[in-house]
Amino acid sequence: MGAKSLVYHSLLIAWKDLMELFRNRIMLLMLVLMPLLMMTMAGFMFPSSTSISEVSVAIVNQDEGYASSKLIATLEALNSNKGLMTLTNASSLDEIRSLIQAGEVDGGIVIASNFTSSLMNGKQGDIIIVSDQTNPQMSLILEIALKEVFEQMGTMLAQQNVVEFPSVNSSNSLALVKPYNVQTEGAVVGDFTYFDFIAPGLMAMTVMMSVMTGLPAAISHEREVGTLDGMMVAPVNRLSVIVGKTLAQTARGMLQGTIILVLAVVLFGITIHGNILLIFVLLLLGVFSFVGLGVVITSFAKDQETAMMAMMGLMFPMMLLSGVFFPIQQMPWYMQSISKALPLTYTATALRKVMVLGAGIPMIATELAVLIGFGVVMTLIAVPVFKRAITK
Repeated sequence: MGAKSLVYHSLLIAWKDLMELFRNRIMLLMLVLMPLLMMTMAGFMFPSSTSISEVSVAIVNQDEGYASSKLIATLEALNSNKGLMTLTNASSLDEIRSLIQAGEVDGGIVIASNFTSSLMNGKQGDIIIVSDQTNPQMSLILEIALKEVFEQMGTMLAQQNVVEFPSVNSSNSLALVKPYNVQTEGAVVGDFTYFDFIAPGLMAMTVMMSVMTGLPAAISHEREVGTLDGMMVAPVNRLSVIVGKTLAQTARGMLQGTIILVLAVVLFGITIHGNILLIFVLLLLGVFSFVGLGVVITSFAKDQETAMMAMMGLMFPMMLLSGVFFPIQQMPWYMQSISKALPLTYTATALRKVMVLGAGIPMIATELAVLIGFGVVMTLIAVPVFKRAITK
């Protein structure tokens, strides 16, 4: 065969494959949407600065003196101008911890019971900043912002004291210059690293990828090679085919999730503060929600390649927008709205609350309800769609 024939035949085969691509509408659509989605998310999901806005913070005032009331009033006045936080009241440090576990606040401020008396006696007034350890990046930004605010307020108070009481000398020179003693502590006792934040998200993401990449092989590939037709003519209920494939993908996803959990504990020293059984329930619910979604997408795809491309087009946005790697609170509001529609967001969030904060079922009731609801809806859609797809 001459070089001319080789080139000619190669071009014919390439043309044939391209024509198949252009005839496959789903494949063609995903070919265009994938780069658009990736570039759009990369351009808009990251914050333009390290500042925060509208972060929910609970305040506990254990002091009954005028100084704490003045501190809160000044804090509210400064906050109204800058719009950093949404301030709410709490009754105790334990309540702040419960609110953080439930995801209702992002942090807290505790004013010590001897705050006013300490300032009157020339000592520093104690303030505690309580952080959410499931989100170390946002906690660090919040701590820095609050410390800066208290630093400014302390400087204002020090200047005021020097002007109003120039002849009064404090027994503690540090208290005169820096009247507030700001300390930080987490909602849960212990040292935490960034891996504590990312490990639950990695578990959820791995389960999702295991299920979503396994379904094209389990459905589309078998349809291509003809083994699915063999199951259809066998004396088994077609619902059994769906249930069987779902159980297989569930076992696959749970196995990989368990492996990640064991590795996180054994190799990286992650401490699980919550109920281990609840963690597996959340993984199971995550699989439940992903399987239904995957079956729907795979059923509409003509072949395995199209199904895989459609899965990848769905998985990447979920991986980037669900808070697995980056805090959702730092994303622009429109990206946060999209993240609220993704099941991976609720799986990763619930796993973090249980593993890091030791949250129980009441604290993750919203996430449980969303995952169950999403899974039920997608299953109700998947069953008739799959039945129709396999009868074509």
